[in-house]
Amino acid sequence: MENRLATRLTAATLLSGLALLAPSGTAWSLEARIEGLPDDVAENVRFYLDGLDESQYSRARLEGEAQRRTREAMRVYGYYEPEIDLQLDDGEPPAFVELVIEPGPRVRIETLDFRLEGEAQDDPPFGEAIDAFPLSVGDPLVHAPYDRLRGRLANLALERGYFDWRYLDRRLEVRPFAESARLHLAFDSGPRYRFGDVAITGSHIEPERLLRMLPFAPGEPYLAGELARYNQRLGQTEWFASVTVRPRLQETRLDLDETPLGWWHELDVDGSRAATPRLSGAALAAATASVGRDDSPEVPLDVAVTPADRHQFEVGVGYATDVGPRLRFSWEQPWINRLGHGLDHEVYLSGPEQRLGGVYTLPLDNPLRDSYRFQYGLRHEDDEDTRSLETTLEGARRWEFDNGWIQSLYVRTTFEDFTQGGDAQQVLLLYPGISWSRTRTRNPTFPDWGDRQRVAFEVSDGLWGSDTDFLRLTAESRWIRSFGDANRLVTGIHLGAIDTDDFAGIPPSLRFFAGGDNSVRGYGYESLSPRNEEGRLTGGQQLFTYSLEWQRRVTGDWWGAAFVDTGDAFDAWGPDDLNTGAGLGVRWISPVGPIRLDIAHPFDDEDNSWRLHFAIGPEF
Repeated sequence: MENRLATRLTAATLLSGLALLAPSGTAWSLEARIEGLPDDVAENVRFYLDGLDESQYSRARLEGEAQRRTREAMRVYGYYEPEIDLQLDDGEPPAFVELVIEPGPRVRIETLDFRLEGEAQDDPPFGEAIDAFPLSVGDPLVHAPYDRLRGRLANLALERGYFDWRYLDRRLEVRPFAESARLHLAFDSGPRYRFGDVAITGSHIEPERLLRMLPFAPGEPYLAGELARYNQRLGQTEWFASVTVRPRLQETRLDLDETPLGWWHELDVDGSRAATPRLSGAALAAATASVGRDDSPEVPLDVAVTPADRHQFEVGVGYATDVGPRLRFSWEQPWINRLGHGLDHEVYLSGPEQRLGGVYTLPLDNPLRDSYRFQYGLRHEDDEDTRSLETTLEGARRWEFDNGWIQSLYVRTTFEDFTQGGDAQQVLLLYPGISWSRTRTRNPTFPDWGDRQRVAFEVSDGLWGSDTDFLRLTAESRWIRSFGDANRLVTGIHLGAIDTDDFAGIPPSLRFFAGGDNSVRGYGYESLSPRNEEGRLTGGQQLFTYSLEWQRRVTGDWWGAAFVDTGDAFDAWGPDDLNTGAGLGVRWISPVGPIRLDIAHPFDDEDNSWRLHFAIGPEF
């Protein structure tokens, strides 16, 4: 008895506590049961009744409010004279309402009178918006398309620079007694504004460089999207911590607070100014520029930027079965002078490989598309039958085309002191090369769509001082495609070939090896290649690998994978020489990036029945 009393007291206390914790303004939704209406109209009635708090009304007022909302919900579908039988349940307050409705006659369109005036008459998007109106004379009246057309015309005017627009006529006349409606809409766009002068403040980079990145020219017709494109371009340079691009709303320039540069930004910059880091959508959409109303009105633009940190540091820690623990440290300088030159350095450390490298970037007229790049590198490798100490210098000219492809024309000098398969040599190589590459992706961390292509040709000859003559080709293609939200296909192919009469003079960094986490799973890292008489790896003159993987979401951020990989590095090969592995894996999209765990069986390795592969990081 005491236990049951204690239980009841506890339950009562919990319920009281929950009542005290519940918000005082909690709204109870009145459930609606509807008969006699088409599904879309009934759904709209439920939407209008949703959130109706029955506890705030007396029974009579609740009936009246439900009647009013129901009629309002039906009018937007052309039903102006319904007969409604409304019954509330007997609860206090009522929990649901039953509606039996005779919708009555439906109003139909008698007149459609849409007109454009002003310069928008000759601007195709406006005519297309009117032509796309889905209703015709004789159709049942639905309010939503008319309201959408009004909003579409207004948005087009603001997006396309018709800042003096107005409605000359805007009437929706409904005559329920005649079961007819007349829709009138007269839109006067006024003149179209054009881009005026561009004023840049706060820039530590020469303004002329920034002006050359404009996607438009002063005097061209205004488009709000072009301002967003320019804002994006400036951000992609990585020169700025913040970028603001907006039309000038007053005759005077925007009042921008001055922000002094810290010691880490020290540079000879006169009159540096800064602005708050935002791109005002309201300014782009609601601009009513107060400029002269002549035959060609213009909108001046103000661009305010603040410098990015001159020194940026990043540390990355990871692990992969191929190399074990790995550490990366980078020091980036996105700008070092008024011309926007950049300098990056990187240190990479792992068990088999350590490297130090850097890139000096010299942007040209279009900093996002054209540049010179000068690289240096020092690399040490000690893995299996490979020992190598490599020093590299490279100069490159880089172009990026409108279709996303990047072309790089380069000259590379390499000195490598190596031992491969017991054969020790030192070589000095000077070889030019050309490459084309393109990477496209959505959601780079774990893409649901993407692809990467790269092709490169390199040639070395004693005519210009190289110790070894060769012609080298590499090609790679990798694809990611999704099917729905739960299926993902990842596939890729990698090819390589070297034509030379002195393969012994080719350093390990240019020879081909296969096997490992990102090659043929089931086999050790770079364990697939020709071997000498002593059984040591020598590297191959040719390479072929192919991978096919199907992934399926299990739950949330967890995916399962099934895969098959095949390939090898060869001196001369055919299909019978390929090594194949297959297996299953798990993918987890963690906060630090995708984590991949695979178990693979090698079909062509008698000494091992399976191999575990683990890696952290994106596929591209």
